[in-house]
Amino acid sequence: MSPNIKVLVVDDQFLIRAGLVGVLRAAPGIEVVGEAGDGAEAVELAAATRPDVILMDIRMPGTNGITATERILAAAADPPPRILVLTTFDLDEYVYGALRAGAAGFLLKDSGPERLLAAVAAVGSGDALFAPSVTRRLVEAFAVRTGAAPGAAGPPPDLEALTGRELEVLKLIARGLSNAEIADRLYISEATVKTHLNRTMNKLNLDTRAQAVVIAYETGLVTPGGSAL
Repeated sequence: MSPNIKVLVVDDQFLIRAGLVGVLRAAPGIEVVGEAGDGAEAVELAAATRPDVILMDIRMPGTNGITATERILAAAADPPPRILVLTTFDLDEYVYGALRAGAAGFLLKDSGPERLLAAVAAVGSGDALFAPSVTRRLVEAFAVRTGAAPGAAGPPPDLEALTGRELEVLKLIARGLSNAEIADRLYISEATVKTHLNRTMNKLNLDTRAQAVVIAYETGLVTPGGSAL
């Protein structure tokens, strides 16, 4: 029997937080280990409870979700928690910042209970990103809006360290394809896709698939509206 997925819920609005907690507690296989009303409290509770998944509100007074995400991941023991950021609309610059900081993906606050539970289960089981095509659309929108590198905070990673096959896999990830779809496109096994992805993330010092999507656009490896290969 697999252990429960431990979840920490962070939202500054009590009613939203209570609703999320209620849905999660009613679901089998999920244990709510804490609730936080702001980012600072979230950092403390994450260290104390070591959750598997954190539902992180992005816009909060004081310490916002981006800063909280950075602090939690910087201090986390291995394996770090998977962070799903919560937002009221998908094309949110704060969400983009959270993905760059290491969040595993994002979830709209008006998502229904089934979508919420599916997202928690996906990242809790080790999937690096929930709804990759949606995250791709978010990153692509920011690439279009800013022209080139959408928020480059420093020099881009050296993609020359990647092999040709690793670059192919990274391009397809950035286009929102799943591991199974990439395997089918490149005529390789899913296990081989995972191996290439893991090597790519290690070489580029990335923690999540979402960060890989961001890097692919910021370095110009892929461009908005371009073909998958």
